[in-house]
Amino acid sequence: MAAKVDTPMADGGGSYVQRTSPTMAAPPAKITLHLGVIDIPYSAYPSQKVAKAKKGKANKPVKASSGATKTTGDVAEILEEKYGILDSFAFARLPDIAKALEESISIELENMMTGAHVSGNPFKSAESTIATMMKQFVSSQAIEHMGIEGVPTQAALNGVSHRLKHPYAKGNSRRPSFMDTHLMVNSYTAWFD
Repeated sequence: MAAKVDTPMADGGGSYVQRTSPTMAAPPAKITLHLGVIDIPYSAYPSQKVAKAKKGKANKPVKASSGATKTTGDVAEILEEKYGILDSFAFARLPDIAKALEESISIELENMMTGAHVSGNPFKSAESTIATMMKQFVSSQAIEHMGIEGVPTQAALNGVSHRLKHPYAKGNSRRPSFMDTHLMVNSYTAWFD
């Protein structure tokens, strides 16, 4: 005895209607890409060595500020709210993100089929590639050509860099926007759920 199977059928007028089988599971879950930073505290600057005091004067070492330490997460939230750095990256590089995801899954599938070691995270390669693309997006100044108001930032144009002994010196060369200490950009990460 043959069982009757509900198959897709053409209804009158030539339109196609997909019939769902009661044995079909729910549609596959969505893959969500998360862009963010690894939360690292910005350490307070250590005391600087001070030149020898002039006769009759005392030089005191510069002390680190005692205020609360900000983290890369705090700074990223502020910058994302004001400039939309990660949103702009995702919009500009969506085809590259999709290609990285496709290649990552393809590699894992090929490894599975050939019996090679499978990592357990089919998106691992894509996550690494996307994090690298995020870093390059800022360091190559690509974000400065997205038409975002206030970008390039005035601090970048003035060459403000806290990696230098004199961060606000007029002779400092221009730097990419959002790369003052490089800590936040270097902590960019991407992961899939």
